[in-house]
Amino acid sequence: MHEMADEIAWARRLKIRHLNTFLTLSESSTLTDAAARMHMTQSAMSHWLSELESLTGVRLVTRGKRVQLTPAGHAVRRLAVRVLGDISRTHEEIASIEKGRIARLHVGSVSVGVAHLVPQSILRLQKAHPRVAVQTAEGSFNALLEDLEKRELDVVVGPIDARAFSPRLRQQVLFEDRIVAVSGRKHPLRRHRGPSLSMLTQYPWVMPPHGTLMRTRLDAALLAHGGAAVVPRVETNSLFTLQTLLADTDCIGICSEAVSRHLRALGLVHVVPLAADIPFAPIGAVWREDRDDEMTRAFVNALRDVVRAHAA
Repeated sequence: MHEMADEIAWARRLKIRHLNTFLTLSESSTLTDAAARMHMTQSAMSHWLSELESLTGVRLVTRGKRVQLTPAGHAVRRLAVRVLGDISRTHEEIASIEKGRIARLHVGSVSVGVAHLVPQSILRLQKAHPRVAVQTAEGSFNALLEDLEKRELDVVVGPIDARAFSPRLRQQVLFEDRIVAVSGRKHPLRRHRGPSLSMLTQYPWVMPPHGTLMRTRLDAALLAHGGAAVVPRVETNSLFTLQTLLADTDCIGICSEAVSRHLRALGLVHVVPLAADIPFAPIGAVWREDRDDEMTRAFVNALRDVVRAHAA
C-alpha cells in the first residue's frame, strides 16, 4: 500500500490549474498561443508546464516552433479531459440541486434520433422523473462520441458501429434503420409508384456528406445498381436544410427511413422508392461505463419504450 502511495504521490500535488493549463496547451500550436488563451504571459505558461513535468517526472511536450505532445503528454491530456469534465459536470449537478432539480442528463444525437426518438424519450423520462433536467446536442456521430469521451455528454443516440464498441462504453441497439429517398410534396415524381433509378438521376440530389456512414453505404449501393454517376448538388447533415431544399426545389433527398417516416407524418416529404433496399445501420444508445447510473438507464429504457410504441 505504501509503495502505491509513493508511486502516485505526484498526483496528490496536482492542481486543477496544472490540468487546465496543460489542456489549453495541448489544443494550441505554440506556448505563446496557449498563454494568450489563458490570459497569462508566456513565461507563466512555461512555468506551469515545467512544474507539471517536474511532478510527473517525464517530458510531456517537445518544444520547437510548434508544441507537440509526447506519449506521456497524451496520457496526461486524457487525465485532464476526464478530471475537468467530471468537475464541470459536478458543478452543473450542484447548480441543478440548488434549483430544486435532482439530476441532469446531457444527450447527444444524430438526426435520426432528433427526428422523434430523443424528444419523445425525454418526455417519457420526465414524466417518470419530473425533476430531471435534460440538455441536448446535435452533430455527427464521431463528434458526439468525442464529447462523450470528454464527459460533456452522458448518452449518445446514433448508428451503432465499431466506433461505439470501446472497452469503456456500453451500448443498446434499438432498431435497424435503412436508407431511403424523399422529395417535396409537389415533386414531379410523386405520381410515380415505382420510378426507375434512371428517372431519379435526372434530378439534383441532396446527400449526406462524403465520408459519413450513410453516404458510404449509399455510394456502394448506387455503384452496384447503375447509379455511380449521381453527383450530389448539396451535401448536408442538417435535417432542417434537407427539408427546406425539398420544399422549394425538385431535389431528391437522402435520409434514414426513421427520419422519412417522421417527416412524412408531418406532411413535409414524399417517400420515393429507390431501386434497391439499402441497409443503413442499427440505431442505438451509447454511454460511458462510469455513467451507468439510474438516470442513464432510465433514459435508455425510455428510448426502448418509444421504439416499441412506434413498432406497435
